[in-house]
Amino acid sequence: MIDTSIFKDKKVAFHTLGCKLNFAETTTIGKMLMENGFRVAEKDEVADVCIINTCSVTEVADRKDRQVIKQMIAKHPGAYIVVTGCYAQLQPETIAKIEGVDLVLGTQDKFDIVKHLSSLGKCEDTRICHTKRCEIDSFFPSCTRGDRTRYWLKVQDGCDNFCSYCTVPIARGKSRNASIADTVKQAELAAQEGAKEMVISGVNIGDFGKTTGETFYDLIRALDEVEGVERYRISSIEPDLLTDEIIEFTAQSKRFLPHFHIPLQSGCDEVLTLMKRHYKRELFAEKIRKVKALMPDAFIGVDVIVGTNGESDEYFQASYDFLQSLDVTQLHVFSYSERPNTQALKIEGRVRPEEKKRRSELLHQLSEEKRLAFYRSQIGKKAYVLWEEKRTKGIMRGFTGNYVLVERKYDKSLVNRVTEVVLGEMNSDGSALMVE
Repeated sequence: MIDTSIFKDKKVAFHTLGCKLNFAETTTIGKMLMENGFRVAEKDEVADVCIINTCSVTEVADRKDRQVIKQMIAKHPGAYIVVTGCYAQLQPETIAKIEGVDLVLGTQDKFDIVKHLSSLGKCEDTRICHTKRCEIDSFFPSCTRGDRTRYWLKVQDGCDNFCSYCTVPIARGKSRNASIADTVKQAELAAQEGAKEMVISGVNIGDFGKTTGETFYDLIRALDEVEGVERYRISSIEPDLLTDEIIEFTAQSKRFLPHFHIPLQSGCDEVLTLMKRHYKRELFAEKIRKVKALMPDAFIGVDVIVGTNGESDEYFQASYDFLQSLDVTQLHVFSYSERPNTQALKIEGRVRPEEKKRRSELLHQLSEEKRLAFYRSQIGKKAYVLWEEKRTKGIMRGFTGNYVLVERKYDKSLVNRVTEVVLGEMNSDGSALMVE
Protein backbone atom coordinates (compact mmCIF):
# COMPACT_ATOMS: atom_id res chain seq x y z
CA MET A 1 0.00 0.00 0.00
CA ILE A 2 1.42 3.38 -1.06
CA ASP A 3 1.41 6.15 1.54
CA THR A 4 0.10 8.98 -0.65
CA SER A 5 0.10 11.44 2.26
CA ILE A 6 3.69 12.30 1.28
CA PHE A 7 2.29 13.81 -1.94
CA LYS A 8 -0.04 16.29 -0.24
CA ASP A 9 0.47 19.77 -1.72
CA LYS A 10 3.56 18.66 -3.64
CA LYS A 11 3.91 20.80 -6.75
CA VAL A 12 4.34 19.13 -10.14
CA ALA A 13 5.28 20.66 -13.49
CA PHE A 14 4.85 19.01 -16.89
CA HIS A 15 6.44 19.42 -20.30
CA THR A 16 5.22 17.33 -23.23
CA LEU A 17 6.86 16.93 -26.62
CA GLY A 18 5.64 15.22 -29.77
CA CYS A 19 2.30 13.84 -30.80
CA LYS A 20 -1.24 14.43 -29.53
CA LEU A 21 -1.19 10.97 -27.97
CA ASN A 22 1.70 12.09 -25.78
CA PHE A 23 -0.29 15.14 -24.68
CA ALA A 24 -3.30 12.97 -23.87
CA GLU A 25 -1.13 10.60 -21.85
CA THR A 26 0.45 13.48 -19.93
CA THR A 27 -3.05 14.62 -19.01
CA THR A 28 -3.84 11.12 -17.74
CA ILE A 29 -0.64 11.03 -15.68
CA GLY A 30 -1.52 14.46 -14.32
CA LYS A 31 -4.95 13.28 -13.22
CA MET A 32 -3.36 10.36 -11.38
CA LEU A 33 -1.04 12.68 -9.51
CA MET A 34 -3.80 15.18 -8.67
CA GLU A 35 -5.95 12.37 -7.28
CA ASN A 36 -3.08 11.45 -4.95
CA GLY A 37 -2.43 14.89 -3.49
CA PHE A 38 -0.25 16.71 -6.00
CA ARG A 39 -1.14 20.11 -7.41
CA VAL A 40 0.11 21.75 -10.60
CA ALA A 41 2.85 24.29 -10.00
CA GLU A 42 1.93 27.85 -10.84
CA LYS A 43 3.87 29.62 -13.58
CA ASP A 44 6.27 31.32 -11.17
CA GLU A 45 6.63 28.43 -8.69
CA VAL A 46 9.49 25.96 -8.40
CA ALA A 47 8.06 22.45 -8.66
CA ASP A 48 8.86 19.53 -6.38
CA VAL A 49 8.49 17.08 -9.26
CA CYS A 50 8.94 17.62 -13.01
CA ILE A 51 7.55 15.20 -15.60
CA ILE A 52 9.00 15.41 -19.12
CA ASN A 53 7.12 13.27 -21.68
CA THR A 54 9.39 12.88 -24.68
CA CYS A 55 9.21 12.17 -28.41
CA SER A 56 11.77 10.37 -30.56
CA VAL A 57 10.35 10.46 -34.08
CA THR A 58 13.46 12.20 -35.48
CA GLU A 59 17.01 13.08 -34.42
CA VAL A 60 15.80 16.68 -34.06
CA ALA A 61 13.15 15.46 -31.60
CA ASP A 62 15.85 13.69 -29.55
CA ARG A 63 17.90 16.88 -29.44
CA LYS A 64 14.86 18.92 -28.37
CA ASP A 65 14.15 16.34 -25.63
CA ARG A 66 17.62 16.84 -24.17
CA GLN A 67 17.30 20.61 -24.34
CA VAL A 68 13.94 20.58 -22.55
CA ILE A 69 15.20 18.19 -19.83
CA LYS A 70 18.11 20.51 -19.08
CA GLN A 71 15.83 23.58 -19.15
CA MET A 72 13.43 21.99 -16.67
CA ILE A 73 16.31 21.05 -14.35
CA ALA A 74 17.56 24.67 -14.45
CA LYS A 75 14.07 26.17 -14.00
CA HIS A 76 13.18 23.92 -11.06
CA PRO A 77 16.35 23.54 -8.96
CA GLY A 78 16.10 20.68 -6.49
CA ALA A 79 13.06 19.13 -8.19
CA TYR A 80 12.74 15.37 -8.69
CA ILE A 81 13.13 14.99 -12.46
CA VAL A 82 11.20 12.21 -14.21
CA VAL A 83 11.64 11.53 -17.94
CA THR A 84 9.24 9.25 -19.79
CA GLY A 85 7.90 8.79 -23.33
CA CYS A 86 9.41 7.34 -26.50
CA TYR A 87 12.92 8.76 -26.03
CA ALA A 88 12.98 7.27 -22.51
CA GLN A 89 12.09 3.87 -23.95
CA LEU A 90 14.64 4.03 -26.77
CA GLN A 91 17.59 5.77 -25.06
CA PRO A 92 17.25 5.34 -21.27
CA GLU A 93 20.99 5.21 -20.62
CA THR A 94 21.59 8.41 -22.58
CA ILE A 95 18.96 10.23 -20.51
CA ALA A 96 20.28 8.81 -17.25
CA LYS A 97 23.66 10.41 -17.96
CA ILE A 98 22.11 13.90 -17.92
CA GLU A 99 23.04 15.41 -14.58
CA GLY A 100 19.93 16.09 -12.52
CA VAL A 101 17.67 13.36 -13.92
CA ASP A 102 16.35 11.13 -11.12
CA LEU A 103 14.01 8.66 -12.81
CA VAL A 104 13.64 7.33 -16.37
CA LEU A 105 10.34 5.53 -17.03
CA GLY A 106 9.90 3.39 -20.14
CA THR A 107 6.65 2.65 -21.95
CA GLN A 108 5.53 -0.11 -19.58
CA ASP A 109 6.06 1.94 -16.41
CA LYS A 110 4.83 5.47 -17.10
CA PHE A 111 1.30 4.85 -15.82
CA ASP A 112 2.71 3.36 -12.60
CA ILE A 113 4.19 6.74 -11.81
CA VAL A 114 2.46 7.04 -8.42
CA LYS A 115 4.22 3.86 -7.29
CA HIS A 116 7.55 5.06 -8.64
CA LEU A 117 7.22 8.39 -6.81
CA SER A 118 6.46 6.75 -3.48
CA SER A 119 10.04 7.34 -2.30
CA LEU A 120 10.51 10.96 -3.30
CA GLY A 121 13.94 12.37 -2.77
CA LYS A 122 17.27 12.58 -4.49
CA CYS A 123 18.93 9.26 -5.22
CA GLU A 124 22.64 8.75 -5.50
CA ASP A 125 22.11 7.15 -8.90
CA THR A 126 19.43 7.72 -11.52
CA ARG A 127 16.81 4.97 -11.50
CA ILE A 128 15.86 3.41 -14.82
CA CYS A 129 12.61 1.44 -15.16
CA HIS A 130 12.72 -0.10 -18.61
CA THR A 131 11.00 -3.09 -20.21
CA LYS A 132 11.93 -4.80 -23.49
CA ARG A 133 9.51 -4.38 -26.37
CA CYS A 134 8.42 -8.01 -26.33
CA GLU A 135 7.37 -7.67 -22.69
CA ILE A 136 5.39 -4.44 -23.04
CA ASP A 137 1.78 -5.53 -22.60
CA SER A 138 0.04 -2.92 -20.45
CA PHE A 139 -2.66 -0.68 -21.87
CA PHE A 140 -4.17 2.23 -20.02
CA PRO A 141 -7.42 3.46 -21.63
CA SER A 142 -8.06 7.16 -21.29
CA CYS A 143 -10.12 10.02 -22.58
CA THR A 144 -8.61 13.41 -21.92
CA ARG A 145 -9.45 16.95 -22.84
CA GLY A 146 -7.00 18.66 -25.13
CA ASP A 147 -6.00 22.30 -25.11
CA ARG A 148 -9.09 23.17 -27.09
CA THR A 149 -12.68 21.93 -26.96
CA ARG A 150 -12.21 18.40 -28.21
CA TYR A 151 -11.27 15.30 -26.24
CA TRP A 152 -8.74 12.63 -27.19
CA LEU A 153 -9.98 9.06 -26.76
CA LYS A 154 -7.05 6.65 -26.64
CA VAL A 155 -8.24 3.34 -28.07
CA GLN A 156 -4.99 1.58 -28.98
CA ASP A 157 -1.21 1.67 -28.43
CA GLY A 158 1.83 0.14 -30.10
CA CYS A 159 2.48 -1.08 -33.63
CA ASP A 160 3.52 -4.36 -35.28
CA ASN A 161 4.33 -3.03 -38.75
CA PHE A 162 8.08 -2.25 -38.51
CA CYS A 163 8.28 0.12 -41.47
CA SER A 164 11.94 0.45 -42.41
CA TYR A 165 12.30 4.11 -41.33
CA CYS A 166 10.38 3.95 -38.03
CA THR A 167 11.26 3.35 -34.37
CA VAL A 168 7.69 3.61 -33.06
CA PRO A 169 7.20 -0.20 -32.76
CA ILE A 170 10.33 -0.32 -30.58
CA ALA A 171 9.37 2.73 -28.54
CA ARG A 172 5.68 1.92 -28.07
CA GLY A 173 5.69 -1.88 -28.04
CA LYS A 174 3.35 -4.33 -29.69
CA SER A 175 -0.18 -3.42 -30.77
CA ARG A 176 -2.66 -3.66 -27.89
CA ASN A 177 -5.96 -2.24 -26.74
CA ALA A 178 -8.71 -2.37 -24.12
CA SER A 179 -12.06 -3.96 -24.90
CA ILE A 180 -14.82 -2.11 -26.73
CA ALA A 181 -16.87 -2.14 -23.52
CA ASP A 182 -14.10 -0.47 -21.50
CA THR A 183 -13.41 2.04 -24.28
CA VAL A 184 -17.08 2.99 -24.52
CA LYS A 185 -17.11 3.58 -20.74
CA GLN A 186 -14.32 6.12 -21.19
CA ALA A 187 -16.37 7.94 -23.82
CA GLU A 188 -19.46 7.88 -21.61
CA LEU A 189 -17.56 9.40 -18.69
CA ALA A 190 -16.21 12.16 -20.93
CA ALA A 191 -19.71 12.82 -22.25
CA GLN A 192 -20.86 13.31 -18.66
CA GLU A 193 -18.10 15.93 -18.28
CA GLY A 194 -19.53 17.78 -21.26
CA ALA A 195 -17.41 16.42 -24.12
CA LYS A 196 -18.98 17.34 -27.45
CA GLU A 197 -16.25 16.12 -29.79
CA MET A 198 -13.72 13.30 -29.52
CA VAL A 199 -10.75 12.32 -31.64
CA ILE A 200 -10.20 8.55 -31.82
CA SER A 201 -6.47 8.25 -31.22
CA GLY A 202 -3.70 5.71 -30.88
CA VAL A 203 -0.52 4.63 -32.60
CA ASN A 204 -2.14 2.39 -35.22
CA ILE A 205 -5.87 2.63 -34.54
CA GLY A 206 -6.94 0.49 -37.49
CA ASP A 207 -5.23 -2.39 -35.68
CA PHE A 208 -7.71 -2.09 -32.80
CA GLY A 209 -8.85 -5.47 -31.52
CA LYS A 210 -5.67 -7.52 -31.80
CA THR A 211 -5.68 -8.22 -28.08
CA THR A 212 -9.45 -8.60 -27.65
CA GLY A 213 -10.63 -10.31 -30.85
CA GLU A 214 -12.67 -7.27 -31.88
CA THR A 215 -12.35 -4.82 -34.80
CA PHE A 216 -12.09 -1.08 -35.30
CA TYR A 217 -15.32 -1.22 -37.26
CA ASP A 218 -17.06 -2.80 -34.27
CA LEU A 219 -15.61 -0.06 -32.04
CA ILE A 220 -16.85 2.91 -34.07
CA ARG A 221 -20.30 1.39 -34.35
CA ALA A 222 -20.44 1.11 -30.55
CA LEU A 223 -19.12 4.65 -30.01
CA ASP A 224 -21.70 6.03 -32.41
CA GLU A 225 -24.37 5.04 -29.87
CA VAL A 226 -22.89 6.99 -26.93
CA GLU A 227 -25.36 9.69 -25.95
CA GLY A 228 -24.02 13.18 -25.32
CA VAL A 229 -21.09 13.04 -27.73
CA GLU A 230 -22.03 14.96 -30.85
CA ARG A 231 -18.97 14.40 -33.03
CA TYR A 232 -16.11 11.95 -33.52
CA ARG A 233 -13.04 12.33 -35.71
CA ILE A 234 -10.91 9.37 -36.77
CA SER A 235 -7.25 10.25 -36.39
CA SER A 236 -4.50 8.76 -38.54
CA ILE A 237 -5.52 5.38 -39.97
CA GLU A 238 -3.41 3.24 -42.31
CA PRO A 239 -4.84 3.00 -45.86
CA ASP A 240 -4.82 -0.81 -45.87
CA LEU A 241 -6.79 -0.79 -42.59
CA LEU A 242 -9.32 1.81 -43.76
CA THR A 243 -11.84 -0.70 -44.99
CA ASP A 244 -14.79 0.02 -47.26
CA GLU A 245 -17.17 -0.77 -44.39
CA ILE A 246 -15.48 1.88 -42.21
CA ILE A 247 -15.81 4.46 -45.01
CA GLU A 248 -19.42 3.50 -45.70
CA PHE A 249 -20.30 3.61 -42.01
CA THR A 250 -18.71 7.04 -41.57
CA ALA A 251 -20.72 8.36 -44.52
CA GLN A 252 -24.06 7.46 -42.91
CA SER A 253 -23.28 7.49 -39.18
CA LYS A 254 -24.91 9.81 -36.65
CA ARG A 255 -21.73 11.21 -35.13
CA PHE A 256 -18.62 10.34 -37.18
CA LEU A 257 -17.39 13.25 -39.27
CA PRO A 258 -16.23 13.39 -42.91
CA HIS A 259 -12.63 13.96 -41.89
CA PHE A 260 -9.81 11.50 -42.56
CA HIS A 261 -6.07 11.51 -41.95
CA ILE A 262 -4.42 8.78 -44.02
CA PRO A 263 -0.63 8.25 -44.09
CA LEU A 264 0.71 7.63 -47.60
CA GLN A 265 4.44 8.33 -46.95
CA SER A 266 5.30 8.09 -50.66
CA GLY A 267 3.42 8.21 -53.92
CA CYS A 268 6.01 5.99 -55.60
CA ASP A 269 5.60 2.21 -55.41
CA GLU A 270 9.36 1.57 -55.43
CA VAL A 271 9.82 3.80 -52.38
CA LEU A 272 6.83 2.21 -50.64
CA THR A 273 8.59 -1.13 -51.08
CA LEU A 274 11.81 0.27 -49.60
CA MET A 275 9.78 1.63 -46.69
CA LYS A 276 8.17 -1.80 -46.17
CA ARG A 277 4.70 -0.26 -46.32
CA HIS A 278 1.82 -2.72 -46.68
CA TYR A 279 0.18 -1.36 -49.84
CA LYS A 280 0.78 0.15 -53.27
CA ARG A 281 -0.25 3.62 -54.33
CA GLU A 282 -3.24 2.38 -56.35
CA LEU A 283 -4.83 1.05 -53.17
CA PHE A 284 -4.39 4.49 -51.64
CA ALA A 285 -5.94 6.17 -54.68
CA GLU A 286 -8.89 3.79 -54.49
CA LYS A 287 -9.50 4.72 -50.84
CA ILE A 288 -9.54 8.41 -51.76
CA ARG A 289 -12.00 7.77 -54.60
CA LYS A 290 -14.25 5.78 -52.25
CA VAL A 291 -14.25 8.52 -49.60
CA LYS A 292 -14.98 11.28 -52.11
CA ALA A 293 -17.71 9.30 -53.86
CA LEU A 294 -19.64 8.97 -50.59
CA MET A 295 -18.52 12.23 -48.92
CA PRO A 296 -17.63 14.80 -51.61
CA ASP A 297 -16.83 17.49 -49.03
CA ALA A 298 -14.65 15.27 -46.84
CA PHE A 299 -11.39 16.72 -45.56
CA ILE A 300 -8.50 14.34 -46.26
CA GLY A 301 -5.07 14.93 -44.75
CA VAL A 302 -2.11 12.88 -46.02
CA ASP A 303 1.28 12.16 -44.39
CA VAL A 304 4.29 12.19 -46.73
CA ILE A 305 8.00 11.64 -46.07
CA VAL A 306 10.59 13.19 -48.39
CA GLY A 307 14.24 12.29 -48.79
CA THR A 308 14.13 8.75 -47.45
CA ASN A 309 17.13 6.60 -48.36
CA GLY A 310 16.69 5.36 -51.91
CA GLU A 311 14.32 8.16 -53.01
CA SER A 312 15.91 9.21 -56.31
CA ASP A 313 14.91 12.35 -58.23
CA GLU A 314 12.80 10.16 -60.49
CA TYR A 315 11.06 8.51 -57.56
CA PHE A 316 10.33 11.85 -55.89
CA GLN A 317 8.85 13.23 -59.12
CA ALA A 318 6.61 10.18 -59.40
CA SER A 319 5.46 10.76 -55.82
CA TYR A 320 4.84 14.46 -56.46
CA ASP A 321 2.82 13.78 -59.61
CA PHE A 322 0.73 11.17 -57.81
CA LEU A 323 0.00 13.52 -54.90
CA GLN A 324 -0.90 16.29 -57.31
CA SER A 325 -3.46 13.99 -58.97
CA LEU A 326 -5.22 13.07 -55.71
CA ASP A 327 -8.39 14.79 -54.53
CA VAL A 328 -7.00 15.43 -51.05
CA THR A 329 -7.05 18.53 -48.86
CA GLN A 330 -3.73 18.89 -47.11
CA LEU A 331 -0.29 17.28 -46.93
CA HIS A 332 1.65 16.78 -43.72
CA VAL A 333 5.22 16.76 -44.96
CA PHE A 334 8.15 15.28 -43.02
CA SER A 335 11.82 15.15 -43.98
CA TYR A 336 13.36 11.73 -43.46
CA SER A 337 15.58 11.40 -40.41
CA GLU A 338 17.83 8.40 -39.88
CA ARG A 339 16.94 6.53 -36.69
CA PRO A 340 19.10 3.96 -34.87
CA ASN A 341 18.20 0.27 -35.23
CA THR A 342 16.01 0.75 -38.30
CA GLN A 343 16.25 -1.21 -41.54
CA ALA A 344 16.39 1.97 -43.64
CA LEU A 345 19.99 2.47 -42.55
CA LYS A 346 20.92 -0.41 -44.87
CA ILE A 347 19.34 1.24 -47.94
CA GLU A 348 21.74 2.95 -50.32
CA GLY A 349 21.13 6.31 -51.95
CA ARG A 350 21.32 9.04 -49.30
CA VAL A 351 19.54 12.29 -50.17
CA ARG A 352 21.46 15.52 -49.51
CA PRO A 353 19.94 17.83 -46.83
CA GLU A 354 19.49 20.69 -49.30
CA GLU A 355 17.60 18.36 -51.65
CA LYS A 356 15.35 17.18 -48.82
CA LYS A 357 14.60 20.83 -48.10
CA ARG A 358 13.78 21.52 -51.77
CA ARG A 359 11.42 18.55 -51.97
CA SER A 360 9.77 19.50 -48.71
CA GLU A 361 9.17 23.05 -49.92
CA LEU A 362 7.61 21.79 -53.15
CA LEU A 363 5.17 19.58 -51.26
CA HIS A 364 4.34 22.31 -48.74
CA GLN A 365 3.49 24.58 -51.66
CA LEU A 366 1.33 21.87 -53.24
CA SER A 367 -0.38 21.32 -49.90
CA GLU A 368 -1.29 24.98 -49.54
CA GLU A 369 -2.66 25.07 -53.07
CA LYS A 370 -4.91 22.11 -52.29
CA ARG A 371 -6.04 23.50 -48.93
CA LEU A 372 -6.95 26.89 -50.40
CA ALA A 373 -8.84 25.23 -53.24
CA PHE A 374 -10.78 23.14 -50.72
CA TYR A 375 -11.60 26.17 -48.59
CA ARG A 376 -12.83 28.07 -51.65
CA SER A 377 -15.09 25.14 -52.53
CA GLN A 378 -16.79 25.47 -49.14
CA ILE A 379 -17.69 29.17 -49.41
CA GLY A 380 -21.45 29.69 -49.33
CA LYS A 381 -22.21 26.26 -47.90
CA LYS A 382 -24.04 25.55 -44.65
CA ALA A 383 -21.95 23.87 -41.97
CA TYR A 384 -21.96 23.02 -38.28
CA VAL A 385 -19.17 24.52 -36.19
CA LEU A 386 -18.01 23.59 -32.69
CA TRP A 387 -16.82 26.86 -31.18
CA GLU A 388 -13.70 26.95 -29.03
CA GLU A 389 -13.05 28.97 -25.90
CA LYS A 390 -9.83 30.69 -26.93
CA ARG A 391 -10.17 34.14 -28.44
CA THR A 392 -7.68 36.50 -30.11
CA LYS A 393 -8.43 40.19 -30.56
CA GLY A 394 -12.15 39.61 -30.05
CA ILE A 395 -12.30 36.74 -32.56
CA MET A 396 -13.25 33.13 -31.72
CA ARG A 397 -12.58 30.06 -33.82
CA GLY A 398 -14.08 26.65 -34.41
CA PHE A 399 -14.05 23.79 -36.89
CA THR A 400 -16.74 22.50 -39.19
CA GLY A 401 -17.43 18.79 -39.37
CA ASN A 402 -15.11 18.55 -42.36
CA TYR A 403 -12.38 20.44 -40.50
CA VAL A 404 -12.59 23.87 -42.08
CA LEU A 405 -11.35 26.51 -39.65
CA VAL A 406 -13.99 29.21 -39.13
CA GLU A 407 -13.82 32.62 -37.44
CA ARG A 408 -16.46 34.96 -36.03
CA LYS A 409 -16.82 37.72 -33.45
CA TYR A 410 -16.41 36.31 -29.93
CA ASP A 411 -19.60 35.26 -28.18
CA LYS A 412 -19.13 33.53 -24.82
CA SER A 413 -22.51 31.80 -25.08
CA LEU A 414 -21.26 29.80 -28.10
CA VAL A 415 -18.26 28.18 -26.38
CA ASN A 416 -18.41 24.36 -26.62
CA ARG A 417 -21.61 24.57 -28.64
CA VAL A 418 -22.26 23.34 -32.16
CA THR A 419 -24.12 25.88 -34.29
CA GLU A 420 -25.18 26.03 -37.93
CA VAL A 421 -23.50 28.71 -40.03
CA VAL A 422 -23.12 29.76 -43.64
CA LEU A 423 -19.47 29.87 -44.64
CA GLY A 424 -18.28 33.20 -45.98
CA GLU A 425 -15.08 34.46 -47.57
CA MET A 426 -11.55 33.75 -46.35
CA ASN A 427 -9.95 35.95 -43.74
CA SER A 428 -7.00 38.18 -44.66
CA ASP A 429 -4.31 35.48 -44.43
CA GLY A 430 -6.40 32.65 -45.92
CA SER A 431 -6.17 30.54 -42.77
CA ALA A 432 -9.92 30.47 -42.05
CA LEU A 433 -13.36 31.21 -43.47
CA MET A 434 -15.55 33.87 -41.93
CA VAL A 435 -19.19 33.42 -40.94
CA GLU A 436 -21.54 35.20 -43.35
